[in-house]
Amino acid sequence: MKIRNSGGIQYYFNYQRLPLNMNNQEYKVRNAKPEEFKEIGNLMVGVYSQLQGFPKPSEQPDYYKMLANIGELTKNPGTELLVAVSSDNEIAGGVVFFSDMRYYGSGGIATKEQNAAGFRLLAVSHSAQGKGIGKLLTEECIRKAKEANLHQVIIHSTKAMQIAWKMYENLGFKRSEDLDFMQGELPVFGFRLPLQ
Repeated sequence: MKIRNSGGIQYYFNYQRLPLNMNNQEYKVRNAKPEEFKEIGNLMVGVYSQLQGFPKPSEQPDYYKMLANIGELTKNPGTELLVAVSSDNEIAGGVVFFSDMRYYGSGGIATKEQNAAGFRLLAVSHSAQGKGIGKLLTEECIRKAKEANLHQVIIHSTKAMQIAWKMYENLGFKRSEDLDFMQGELPVFGFRLPLQ
């Protein structure tokens, strides 16, 4: 999807690769390069540690270690670290896409789901929030799942992520209580998007 501002009016255009033009800055989604992994990890740690109501690094150090080393997840089959980058190659956000749920890495039953894709750890830099970057990354994950002929996309969210939660629902994701689990003291809520 391409979004262009003109006199306060947003125009939407569909493209397969989903470029986004906001404030004269064009964004596109691509696979992260290994030399970008550290920057993306730092971005994710910064975003998640600032979420009101979300556990801090001192409360869940292993979770934040995983975020800091986010590129390690790409060593698993079918796992991609996607980034939204501006036309000058500035990273605006990232997400981890899983075409094989065995490597999804959450609690609960999600890793046993068949014919499903998932994504986790969506984060948008503070300076890029409110520009449609999260939606751009989400739509690319949905596109990849459809391209792989998978039947559904599975995600998780928390009460601290209300903006993302609303976006997921607006894109057609439905709550799926069977996917819920506890991450320490934090309730984590599952969602499904049927593709067929």
